[in-house]
Amino acid sequence: MPRSRVETRKRILDAAYALFRQRGYSRVTMDDISERAKLTKRTLYNHFESKDQLLADVLEAQHELALKAFRTFGDGLSGSAQSIVEALFLDLSNWAKSPRWAGSGFTRFVIELADLPGHPARSIARRHKAQLEACLSDLLAEAGAREPAALARSIWLLTEGAMVLTLIHGNRGYAEAACEAAVALARLHTE
Repeated sequence: MPRSRVETRKRILDAAYALFRQRGYSRVTMDDISERAKLTKRTLYNHFESKDQLLADVLEAQHELALKAFRTFGDGLSGSAQSIVEALFLDLSNWAKSPRWAGSGFTRFVIELADLPGHPARSIARRHKAQLEACLSDLLAEAGAREPAALARSIWLLTEGAMVLTLIHGNRGYAEAACEAAVALARLHTE
């Protein structure tokens, strides 16, 4: 029984996402992806004209999932700006406990593609991070923080730094240190 185009496309996206997360963009070939998806390379190219387009579509799909997860996470938050920040960094610390944790894929791909400023994955990652920052700003505004957009930007900077340094050093203590700094900032914006 033939597969539907939608099912085949999802299979390719899932295979590509898994490989890109494991090995990075540059170390994965279209042959690797077709093998992982158990499809011919011809079928792969019938769905995606290039590896660049495939990465862009992978990130679009992951953007939707991650944004939905962040909004769901945000729906469970209430209380002060400080408690929101503490919950955010606790979630980050718990996420970093995952076996073979590799940080944010969006951040990793942008770093890997730093010398390709026009790559579509970079603009998708930029939009993704901006929307997550805006969601955090909304949560902080609801909690009564002054200048919630500026506070969200500072907290997001600490979050990204904590992820990168946790990844580099393999030490979740960076998330704890970033949490302390973020809570102090939140306190300044609510006093």
